[in-house]
Amino acid sequence: MGQVTLSATPKGNGFQATVTYPSGVSISSSEAFPTQAEAIAAAALKVLDMPERLTDLDRPDTPTDAGNPPSRTG
Repeated sequence: MGQVTLSATPKGNGFQATVTYPSGVSISSSEAFPTQAEAIAAAALKVLDMPERLTDLDRPDTPTDAGNPPSRTG
């Protein structure tokens, strides 16, 4: 089963949103949000903006653990 993790980490005067996919790829927001809730909501919206990533979770050849692949910021 694939799991997408939404998280918020401290950044500057707020929190940075991060989406992590089962393959180990993570995408972080470049902006900071005032609260953890806003950062996590932004991460959720980012997931919804990339439906192809969710579709890939259903493919049988999608890796569930790719070690330490590079992260993408955006």
